Amino acid sequence: MRKSLIPLLIAVLVVYSAQQLLTPVLAPLSRELTLTETQLGLVITVAATALTIASPLWGHALHKIGLRLVLLSGLGLATAGLTGFAVVAALGLDDTMPTPLVFALMLITRSIVFGAGVAALPVAALAVAGTATTTEAERTRATGLVGAAQGLSMVLGPAGGGALAAVSLMLPLYLAPVLCLLLSLWVLVTVRPPAASAPATRSGPRLRPWDARLWPLLVIGFFLYLSLGLVQVIIGFFVADRLHLGPQETAGAVGIALFTAGVVLVAVQGAAVPALGWPVLRLLRVGTPVAIAAFALLSVSHSLWLIAAAFALLALGLGLAVPGFTAAPSLVAEPAQQGSISGLVNATIGATFIVGPLLGTALYEIDPAVPILTALGAVTAALVLAWVSPAARRTQAATVAVAPGTPAEP
Repeated sequence: MRKSLIPLLIAVLVVYSAQQLLTPVLAPLSRELTLTETQLGLVITVAATALTIASPLWGHALHKIGLRLVLLSGLGLATAGLTGFAVVAALGLDDTMPTPLVFALMLITRSIVFGAGVAALPVAALAVAGTATTTEAERTRATGLVGAAQGLSMVLGPAGGGALAAVSLMLPLYLAPVLCLLLSLWVLVTVRPPAASAPATRSGPRLRPWDARLWPLLVIGFFLYLSLGLVQVIIGFFVADRLHLGPQETAGAVGIALFTAGVVLVAVQGAAVPALGWPVLRLLRVGTPVAIAAFALLSVSHSLWLIAAAFALLALGLGLAVPGFTAAPSLVAEPAQQGSISGLVNATIGATFIVGPLLGTALYEIDPAVPILTALGAVTAALVLAWVSPAARRTQAATVAVAPGTPAEP
């Protein structure tokens, strides 16, 4: 693993930890602001839309303006979005601003500005993972480490957010933009700009998501992340209603469940996947059945320890399957196309959170079990594709001979 990936892993860890600080407080905060479950789902959905649209643009920008400017631009937008969100929430809680205006400004700050900015981080990290590896095993290990950084943020962020929420629901909202600002300063100092004499990197032939080599793999990833998106946004409501908890108790309980999942995810993606050295198809075929079992357990859980166990099992299943998905599309791309591939992969992930949160909250209003059962169906569809899709089967014979490259070299 090349040292060029390390700054990207740190950046992903910090910015996603800042985002995850808000997870335990979103549901109770929305109720304090008199927003409905569907309105909260719309906030997440619009953010995912911004991320989906921005991701391919960031992938293209890596070839045009380089890693350093992409990171600084993305972090600047993320910091501005989280700062605006904190201000809007504070004004809403003080009754200084009417609820409709609060909701509209949340869509602008937390959804559009932050969503577009945060997209730059995983796109850059996956591009470096693609250009700094030369075999399928190395590629899978590198993308697994990117996932592990995101998983570790699920440990640090919700735990920190839950602890801060015990004092005040607003404390996580104040800390999140500060972390992004400090990360921006660190990137400014530590990530080197390209040498003035370095030749511009050509982006190579543009890849389209409907390419026959790509679309089945992207659909598998879509179903995997859709299953997560369906339950992630309703977990606060699910815990509050199943366990009959108040706002601050809900934040603490959600923090415990997500902390447990994060620990498992970090262990799987950071240690187990690199140690196993499995090919991408095996990771997909083993991980998805475990995720199916997790959703089945969650649907019948009526205690905090069972909910936490279900999320731990889900982290195990997705922790195996997701590195398979993120590595598989990069195996069909040339070195100069890794920025484009990373943009498509991140856009696929973002697209699931356009559909998932809004659909999950709408289904939750019908019955709390419906979004969980829908998630079970989505991950089952991913498993079927992993077994029957010719594109997925072709990854068994994939060989990677990628010259360590440059579109995102720090």
